[in-house]
Amino acid sequence: MSSVQAVFKIIPTTQQYDWGKIGKDSKVAQFASASQIPGFAIDEGSPYAELWMGTHPKSPSHVRSSNQVLSEYLEQHSELIGTPIIEKFDAANGNLPFLFKVLSIAKALSIQTHPDKKTAEQLHVQFPDIYKDPNHKPEMALAITPFQALCGFRPLPEIAAYLNSTPELRSMLPAAIVDEFLKISNSTTPEGGAEKAALKNVFASLMMADEETVKAKVDTLMTRYNSGETHAGEDPDIVKLVLLLGKQFPGDIGIFCAYVLNYVVLRPGEAIFLGAGEPHAYVSGECIECMANSDNVIRAGLTPKLRDVPNLVSGLTYTASPPTKHVVYTKPFRNASRASVLYDPPIPEFSVVRVKIPEGSTKESEVHPPLGGPSVIIVTEGQGQVSWNDDAESLDVSLGDVFFVGAATKVKFTIKGDETFVIYRAFVEAG
Repeated sequence: MSSVQAVFKIIPTTQQYDWGKIGKDSKVAQFASASQIPGFAIDEGSPYAELWMGTHPKSPSHVRSSNQVLSEYLEQHSELIGTPIIEKFDAANGNLPFLFKVLSIAKALSIQTHPDKKTAEQLHVQFPDIYKDPNHKPEMALAITPFQALCGFRPLPEIAAYLNSTPELRSMLPAAIVDEFLKISNSTTPEGGAEKAALKNVFASLMMADEETVKAKVDTLMTRYNSGETHAGEDPDIVKLVLLLGKQFPGDIGIFCAYVLNYVVLRPGEAIFLGAGEPHAYVSGECIECMANSDNVIRAGLTPKLRDVPNLVSGLTYTASPPTKHVVYTKPFRNASRASVLYDPPIPEFSVVRVKIPEGSTKESEVHPPLGGPSVIIVTEGQGQVSWNDDAESLDVSLGDVFFVGAATKVKFTIKGDETFVIYRAFVEAG
């Protein structure tokens, strides 16, 4: 590592999708402006949805000092990735196995899922203009503001309760499918696979419903809720969610997903993980997001983009469970102090650690041991310094700065100034 600097700043990129927060209300815009992305200036009338930090070819980061594409630089200096990571994730071309993001959401994202690796490879071959890489995309969202999302299928009894309480939902589905679903959901000993089959029948019928029927039923539902009329068993929070989605996406089938998917509200510091084949939609708020290095999304509702209902329906796991299944609980991070907390989802491509050193803290520095792979880090609050090589080298960092840490590099983070210093570090290890 002596011939190549182990820690250096990189230039992220921004994405301006229509669901992003507007102007400087967006943390994406705030971070991009603070980090002085070349040529970037906040337009107060434009949405800023995502900040990308990584090597995905759609929008790769660059090395700040030279403006070289990050993946090209890492290919030339493979020791920054490390042989174990290169061998495990086929990363000799300099592509990191993860993509790090910040999301600023003003309007709900689509009802979507991400394909598993095999499906991603097939879709990429069949539809390369739509599915632009052959990778799967398990992802984790860490709330940095209050954050609302739909994630995974509700337990069957909860869906059954809404089929009974909400006639607009029930009337969207064939009676025989509803009856079978209610029978299965009430059974204490359903036959193997029966729950998944019943859930798939309900969801497929819902998502493939006739467009005119959908619009008519949504109009009826919205009229009822707007008049203040609700039925026993209809959760007030779900009523508010339906009204919000109905305003954002009039007449859209995705509105009915509020009754079949888990609704969660995360506080800052809480996180959820979505594996392949798990339906979800982020509704509002801002988060740090990490995922496998892919941009593959299969959409079916709440979107003006292409809807691929057949592939979405065929690729879901149809696992029904409470939202706690998706929660990522924090863990201690190696031998670091409580200033560092680890979010460690059940996949090999990435983990994330948050470091938070409060202003006025008696602890001014946090040391992380060498890791077996590379890291990408963003500063989300305050300012500080990162040092390495036994403090012989250092880099000042502040709000919005994004920097890379090479494999096998011990680093120390030190607060500077009188504001709380917060960073998020995405990393990968071969073990």
